[in-house]
Amino acid sequence: MTAVRWALLISLALPAAAQPVDFDVHAQATSILQNHPPFHSPYVGLNSLLPIWESDTSLTATVFMTLTYRDTELHVDPELAGGKGFSGVRGVAGFPNGEIPRVASATPKPYLARVYLKQKYRWFTWSAGKFSANDFFDQNVYSHDPRAQFINWSIMDNGAWDYPADVRGYTVGVVQEVTIGPAVLRAGSFLEPVSANGPFLDRHIAANHGDIVEFQYGYAKGGIVRMMGYVNHANMGTYREADQDIIATRRPDTMKYGCGVNVEQAITANAGAFLRLGWNDGKTESWAFTEIDRTASGGVSVHGNSWRRPDDVVGVAMAVNGISGDHASYLARGGYGFLIGDGQLPHYVPEVILETFYNWNIRKPVYLTPDYQFIQHPAYNRDRGPVNVISLRLHLEK
Repeated sequence: MTAVRWALLISLALPAAAQPVDFDVHAQATSILQNHPPFHSPYVGLNSLLPIWESDTSLTATVFMTLTYRDTELHVDPELAGGKGFSGVRGVAGFPNGEIPRVASATPKPYLARVYLKQKYRWFTWSAGKFSANDFFDQNVYSHDPRAQFINWSIMDNGAWDYPADVRGYTVGVVQEVTIGPAVLRAGSFLEPVSANGPFLDRHIAANHGDIVEFQYGYAKGGIVRMMGYVNHANMGTYREADQDIIATRRPDTMKYGCGVNVEQAITANAGAFLRLGWNDGKTESWAFTEIDRTASGGVSVHGNSWRRPDDVVGVAMAVNGISGDHASYLARGGYGFLIGDGQLPHYVPEVILETFYNWNIRKPVYLTPDYQFIQHPAYNRDRGPVNVISLRLHLEK
């Protein structure tokens, strides 16, 4: 309620007579139905993807409200989310449903997703409040929106960026951006969750927080490259010190760091490609996003102009995910993270994911998307899989 009152007070304080105030409202609703058939699995652990037929559905609905006065914007986005993910959202590092981070319970529940202020002054912009860190960082025009594009976690985002967030994917923080011609330099600082993938944010910001810097450069012929580096401080445990219980090794102000490269390139007026590379030190436990320490992903996206369906989009992409030696040894000893752990890992191999989709605009504002994902070596385990995931996404936006 504090955030809502803050938003209302700011809106009432704006001088109505001096300049017109613009108020914009739009909304979205997305439901993803997913199925996977049984697959080869000689054993399972507490965090294994279950080798049985599973069928689960997620639902999100969001109202995006923006109040604009001169160069000041106030964003308030109430959201509703519910549903389930495979095996309690466990068993695959590149999890196949990009909407499931918003879901904290099977029963749909409303909450305030974003409330933040954005202020622009010439080439400088700052934003402060509640939002998602990936609202500003790791953007890519061809793969960043699971409501219209690829839905696998390690394809829609840089899987090795353990971005600060609560269990729904949101945090509180500040972002500053400087734009000079085709170059943008942005930096942000955010609250970390109290526990791994937990629902509450840690207010001890001096000891526990996440910082990120990203440099973006737009070059000729429709290309953009983004390079980022990040450092997280949180009450994390250390893989090498842990036997099977990493919680026992947790200490405040433990550091995790990493970097990434993100490229988008237009091929024609209707087609483009993307590439992401990511790395983190892999010494401390995965904390907020997913259990990936190294990643490479890329793909292509094509609009349907050539077959007279300009609002349709078809895409195909691939991701290869890995973890550090310390992380793999911890899982081999029978350790568990918040997302993966088969109770043993005798044969570590990279996790390989292939995804393809066709986003069909039935009639605006309704989109229906069949999606197929092939997941080889789920949770880096050569003994299990492959897994075939078939999805159907229904999306409405207005």
